[in-house]
Amino acid sequence: MFILFIFCSLINLVDWLQNHLITCPFKALTGIDCPGCGFQRSFLALVQGDLSKSWSLYPPTIPLLFLFISAGILYQFQFKQRSLIFRVLVIVIGNFVMVSYVHKMFFS
Repeated sequence: MFILFIFCSLINLVDWLQNHLITCPFKALTGIDCPGCGFQRSFLALVQGDLSKSWSLYPPTIPLLFLFISAGILYQFQFKQRSLIFRVLVIVIGNFVMVSYVHKMFFS
């Protein structure tokens, strides 16, 4: 019964989120997509289990989520090279976001 309640709540939450997406202020002002445009829709597709749709909407979603989770883990536990690991992750994933953005702007 509890699992059914969680499942129904998740369906209602996803439906509510789809109808209440936050507009991008950069795109509203300039009419140009920002490097983060598409993350919300991609995240919702990922939550619904549609990995290919999520990837097509915004490829950096999964790497960014990995970065957020990694940052939480690195903050919580004391690793010897915590700062170096975080910097490398930010640089690699930041470059992936920018390459994806350039590809979207010029080749799509």
